[in-house]
Formats: sequence, C-alpha cells, structure tokens
Amino acid sequence: MAIDFDLLNYLKTFLTESRQERFKTILNKRTRHLTVAIENVYLSHNASAVLRSCEVFGIQDVHVIEKNYAFKTSTQITKGANKWLTISKYNNYKNNTLACIDALRTEGYQIVATTPHTDSCILQDFDVSKKSVFFFGVEKEGLSDDVLQNADVTLKIPMYGFSESLNISVAAAIILQHCTHKMKSQIIDWQLSQEEKDILELEWTKKTIKDVNQIIAHYRDNK
Repeated sequence: MAIDFDLLNYLKTFLTESRQERFKTILNKRTRHLTVAIENVYLSHNASAVLRSCEVFGIQDVHVIEKNYAFKTSTQITKGANKWLTISKYNNYKNNTLACIDALRTEGYQIVATTPHTDSCILQDFDVSKKSVFFFGVEKEGLSDDVLQNADVTLKIPMYGFSESLNISVAAAIILQHCTHKMKSQIIDWQLSQEEKDILELEWTKKTIKDVNQIIAHYRDNK
C-alpha cells in the first residue's frame, strides 16, 4: 500500500507533538508476530475485554469468526481500544472458521487452540519464536471441532483449583501477557515493518482528528 506522506505530514500538524510521539512509541511496541482469533463469542463484555487486552499487550490484529452470534462490543469495557486495532471479520463464508484458519495459515501463522480439556502444551512451555494465532472460543462450548482438528498446537493455562476453566477474557489476558513478555525477551523479529507503522500512523491520525474528511477534502482541493 502506497503511503501519501504529504497527507500524513499535513494531518500531523493537527496533532500535538506529545500525541505524535505517543503514536511512535506505541507503534514500536506493536506486533503481528502473535495475533488472536475469537470464535463465536456472544457476550459483548467478554468480546470487549479480549479486544482491550489485545490493545494493552500490543497485539495489532484481531480476527473475529461469527457463526451463531454476531460480534458485539461494549464501549464501557473497550474504552476505545478497538479504535486502534485492525479487526477482520469472517461472517460470509460457507465455513467461517475454516476460512479464517486458511487465511492465517497463508500468512504463515501456526494455529494455536486454547483449551483446558486436552493434553495440551503448558503455557510456560509455549514456543513464542513461531508466528502464532491464539484461538479463543465461545463461553460455554469452547472452540469448535474445526479449530481443534486443525490446530498445530493446543495450549492450556495451568490450574490448581476445582474450577476447570477460566473466563475467555481472563484466559486471553493471561496468555497474551505471558507470551508478549516472553517474545520481547528473545531475539525474534516481532516488530512491525516500517511500512506497516506508516500505514497505521496514517490510520490513527485520521481517527484522532475531528472532521477529518472535510480537512482531507480541503487539502486535496488546494494541493
């Protein structure tokens, strides 16, 4: 994607220097080495909490698979986190789950099914050196057979109490905190490319400026 740097530089004049520096700082900590896929989650507060965790821990992309339920979020919980994420929805395929898996495999991701009910890899032993997408499933049933049968790895969080599972948003937060920390402590090319940073900086700048479409139209009329 070609970046219009003249437009970017023009729009940046509408931002404070501290906001511009904030964008650069966050972009340097963003990653696509790890990503998240949410399958058929119907509780908006859980979906929203997962998005917020992704944003907090620097995960740029979230892949949303809709099956029985439409994906809904709560602004009270996301706190605007979804504004800074790249969200891809799979809701118009014969099999939305397999479409998502195929797309991510094409991008070089290994498929990681998060589940407490199999002989899974323990979180602390998970190899973060490989590009990975963590699949999280619907609250009651968990992940579908499509994910479990196509997973390259199954992953679980060690638990020592009577409860056999964690809320999806809690599980996502634990896994992302552990894996992003471990990833950044190793020699891994986990950061975005400069082109990816430029694209996101332009997107974020547009989302920050009030009446940005009018401003861009004025800029182009007078160019």
